[in-house]
Amino acid sequence: MMKRKMMAAVLTMAMAAAMIGGCGNSTDTSNAGNSTNTTESSAAAADTAKDTAQNTADKTVYKVGIVQYVDDASLNQIEKAIEAELDAKGAELGVTFDYADYTYNGQADSSTLNQIATDLVAEKVDVIIPIATPAAMIMQNATEDNQIPVVFSAVSDPVGAGLVASADAPGANITGTSDAIDVAQIMDFILAADPDAAKIGFLYDKDSSTSAIQAAKDYCDEHGISYVEKTGTTTGEIQAAADSLVAEKVDAIFTPQDNTVMTAELAIFEKFADAGIPHYTSADSFALNGAFLGYGVNYETLGTKTADMVADILANGADPATTPVETLDSGIVTVNTEIAEKVGIDYSIFKDMCSELIETVTAEEFN
Repeated sequence: MMKRKMMAAVLTMAMAAAMIGGCGNSTDTSNAGNSTNTTESSAAAADTAKDTAQNTADKTVYKVGIVQYVDDASLNQIEKAIEAELDAKGAELGVTFDYADYTYNGQADSSTLNQIATDLVAEKVDVIIPIATPAAMIMQNATEDNQIPVVFSAVSDPVGAGLVASADAPGANITGTSDAIDVAQIMDFILAADPDAAKIGFLYDKDSSTSAIQAAKDYCDEHGISYVEKTGTTTGEIQAAADSLVAEKVDAIFTPQDNTVMTAELAIFEKFADAGIPHYTSADSFALNGAFLGYGVNYETLGTKTADMVADILANGADPATTPVETLDSGIVTVNTEIAEKVGIDYSIFKDMCSELIETVTAEEFN
């Protein structure tokens, strides 16, 4: 719904200033010869102020709620890209997307996320952008009755999560962008680097990564490779799971899109590197935080596309129910060169297996 902020106070002040200026000039008999010019100047200033106030009042302002599931490099990258693109789209379309007062981080806590949802509904925001599946599911539940549009970002399986009826026709007040990955391609990378790999470890949060893990299991079954699964729902549990995989002496470790592991990556990457075990993951931000390789969606691009969909819905009247979910797969491999040296892999072998190969080193955030 279109929201307008009328700048009546600005207009009133501008008109009052004009009146005061006019009175001063009309009573100044010592400057009678210049009274006409002075009065005209004051009138012109008043007209300019009036036009400025009217233009400001006429500018449409949309309240945009942004809800990040947890603080990690991937989701931070998405949020920054969304905000930058909303600013750019606002300038292009002559509207304002006001997100500054409605941006929250749920810190991976369902109670916090539910309260955020309640607050955003009470604020009567025009759209909600949840980043990651758990946040999207809670925002969906909160908008079933009021039908506030929801445009999610970084949901790997929106159909499986019950968010949309189908990717092509979501069917309700919700659509968005997906970071679904080509699991088989990542497994191909593992075998390209180590054709003799016989045991692969899966590290993930079982509450959010089931479809990708099943695809990885199917791949291993087809190729006669054994696998070991370790899961966790907190950073501490992921650290313990990482220790278990090292003890199991797996040849490589695979993690799909998983915010729990992403949050823990800086705490576990040295365990794998010291053991000579490459960690293959689903996003460039994992590699930034110490994993050997990240493949799949560029999260800056994902965030930008999400913001474009929001602008289309709010400013152009697009219907979320008929706006297809956008799935991005950039085909970009990001390799942590420091880790590559430690695990002894010549990553140049991946150049012909992807659209682009990018090098990075361990850090907390992208520049």
